[in-house]
Amino acid sequence: MFGPLPKPGDVLVIDERASVQFAGDRALIVRLITRAREPSCDGWIWLTGYVLDQQGQATEKRELYVQVAGLRPAPSRPTRLPRYAPGYG
Repeated sequence: MFGPLPKPGDVLVIDERASVQFAGDRALIVRLITRAREPSCDGWIWLTGYVLDQQGQATEKRELYVQVAGLRPAPSRPTRLPRYAPGYG
């Protein structure tokens, strides 16, 4: 969970903790673009972000209404380096 509100550029897991509509296979990984300044009613907030695929590429832009307490940072993906780079070795 985030202590302070998430900020643009953060990559978030949006799942059932954030809203029941994102339970199970409906969970998303989202790169945040914008958010409302403050949560609206009882800890819920509007976010706008790009849904990311398994390679970290943006697939669609979404507006989401979620519980701030249910937001959490997405696990970082390890960076894969090429085994052979032309011109080296």
